[in-house]
Amino acid sequence: MTAQTPAKTTQSEVQRPALDLLAPLHREFDRVLSRLESGWNMPDVPRMDVRDNDEGVEITIELPGMDRKDVSISIEDDILTIAGEKKSETERYGPDYRLSERSFGSFSRSIRLPRSVASDKIEATMHNGVLRVNAPRAGQTQKSTIEIRSAN
Repeated sequence: MTAQTPAKTTQSEVQRPALDLLAPLHREFDRVLSRLESGWNMPDVPRMDVRDNDEGVEITIELPGMDRKDVSISIEDDILTIAGEKKSETERYGPDYRLSERSFGSFSRSIRLPRSVASDKIEATMHNGVLRVNAPRAGQTQKSTIEIRSAN
């Protein structure tokens, strides 16, 4: 009888079962990272565009499915804050199913306005889930040059 030497096990053969066990975790981790890279369209952070032009500042914020009664706009010092809360409930019935969906969330977005904005003349309109805030300038801003003198 000849003694047989046991087959050598390579490191890659041992690692393979461990990798197979971790594959679902690895896929989930990759999925989460790809969502972070592409950005989330989170319901509590609505998209907001701000344009500063000669007439003033124009703010557009997307609030799909929201009414103007669900949104508030306030200004304190030079900070304009737009806040709101979305509540949505849907129920549908069929012959062999019942679908019930609920969505709740609040948001708040703030922006520092230039001092040249007339805060008492800010106007806001909302149509089809798009809020537009116009903050006009108070008037011509005055520029002046300051002479630098010698300290001696």
